[in-house]
Amino acid sequence: MSADTPKDAIRNAATVIVVRRDGDHARILMGQRGKKAAFMPSKFVFPGGAVDPQDFEVTAAAPLTPVALEKLSARSDAALAPVLPLTAVRELWEETGLALSTDGPDAVAAPSEWTTFYTSGFRPNASGLDFVFRAITPPGRPRRFDARFFMTDAAGIAGDPDDFSGAADELSHLSWLSIDEARKLDLPFITEVVLAEVEARLAQPDPDRPIPFFYTQDGKSFIDRL
Repeated sequence: MSADTPKDAIRNAATVIVVRRDGDHARILMGQRGKKAAFMPSKFVFPGGAVDPQDFEVTAAAPLTPVALEKLSARSDAALAPVLPLTAVRELWEETGLALSTDGPDAVAAPSEWTTFYTSGFRPNASGLDFVFRAITPPGRPRRFDARFFMTDAAGIAGDPDDFSGAADELSHLSWLSIDEARKLDLPFITEVVLAEVEARLAQPDPDRPIPFFYTQDGKSFIDRL
């Protein structure tokens, strides 16, 4: 956080829950944040992070559907709707080395935050991302985010889903875990809530299922439906 950023400022963010279905049961990808991280140190989380200004300069080779974009725009800035899934793609790439990619044209001039993604031959594929949860960090935390959570199938990953060699150092112990295994870890409260939503969606897929929206107002926590 820069010196001129208000302590309680809320940053837009995207988180991606990758689901792997090539075994006896579904598994999800999680990693552990560092002990010295300013936000949720030592906690196990899904890959994700804040929107970068350069995400506005990139166009998805395969974008979200109009219906999905409409859901993302609910009670939000519509201009963010096509950007948030791109943030999810970039953060997954940076934190795990895994690429949600499809065939598409080269970027005329890929911004620096996206250079390695494009030079590795990848083109951002947001079409398989399903918006499933939204949560705003309560006041009083060191950092606050308005995070949109996306689910996607690991079949959309280009290459080996077990190859984390390209990952940055933001997350350690990257692992594919069952829901039960994930619940035994040191999780943030909101991750526990999102896990319950993921479990429900895996058990009974429903494209019309309402999207939970967690936020705090006047010292009280609420979960609305989008």
